[in-house]
Amino acid sequence: MRATMIDRCDNPWRGQGLAIDAPWPHADARAVARLLALCPAHAPTPLRDCPALATRAGVAKLHVKDERGRMGLGSFKALGAAHAIARQAAAAVQGDRWDRALTDRSYVTASAGNHGLSVAAAARLFGARAIIYLAETVPQAFAARLEAKGAKVMREGATYEDSMAAAERAARAQGWTLLSDSSWPGYTELPLLVMEGYLQLADEAADQIDAPPSHILLQAGVGGMAAAVAALARARWGDAPQIIVVEPAAAPALIDSIRAGHLVDSTGPVSNMGRLDCKTASMIALKGLSRDADLFVTISDDEAATGAAILADHGLATTPSGGAGLSALLAGLDLGRRARVLAILSEGREDG
Repeated sequence: MRATMIDRCDNPWRGQGLAIDAPWPHADARAVARLLALCPAHAPTPLRDCPALATRAGVAKLHVKDERGRMGLGSFKALGAAHAIARQAAAAVQGDRWDRALTDRSYVTASAGNHGLSVAAAARLFGARAIIYLAETVPQAFAARLEAKGAKVMREGATYEDSMAAAERAARAQGWTLLSDSSWPGYTELPLLVMEGYLQLADEAADQIDAPPSHILLQAGVGGMAAAVAALARARWGDAPQIIVVEPAAAPALIDSIRAGHLVDSTGPVSNMGRLDCKTASMIALKGLSRDADLFVTISDDEAATGAAILADHGLATTPSGGAGLSALLAGLDLGRRARVLAILSEGREDG
């Protein structure tokens, strides 16, 4: 198969990582598992063996970690903000009144949908308020789901970056707790906890797979999930798997930064991969992926849409964002006939 990726970049920083003033991503999932053991909604998501898709993609094995049913919220993001809020609740709870642990707390964030759902669900569980800023481009279906979880939804700006700036302003003005899934200078503590939550899906996949994969495909927006999975994969399997990060061509935040050797803002039009359409990478994620990832590639909106349609035909209905890693493979990313691939189906359809 001939690779048709718009852009690709071998990582020159592999093994050492960029010198960024941020913590490394965590790689130990045990603390996350201990908290999740207290949650009745928690259950591992399936790792699906997909032989028909493997044949179509020209690889030997294809395992898909299916996050569409994660804790009833429809995506891997259920693990992130909820973990950060649960950690704060565990530090504040009096007796067994978990439902009142954070009654004096208001969490505000920007989201393209799924991160906001995690914030909203956890805030309600522990008695806190959730205020979620959405860009005008976020589908109304996500806004409705957020409101159903008790969140107050605010619309601000045309892009994720606009809505994040509005959330930051509101946090400062109102004394609310900003809970982003990205990180930047001076803001790393809570995003690190969000990323730590994503280790759960990687730990489950590592336990579920029958043999170490030769390749791992990880779609990325700000990069939090990709960096967490990559860190755990290196801790479990060392240097053997080739880790490939897939971004929208319209939002090449990581690949641009890897080329530049430092964090840079990327530019591009609005992408149909809405949950990945982030023009600036998380500092923590960039630092981790610069050490742990082997290859960065971008795919077009057309390739993402085609991939999502193929996945739906194989019983894996998702969005262009949720299947972006797999779409790169289906678009012609050549991993070789003997490749044993692990990929993440990160969300369900937008109508959830």
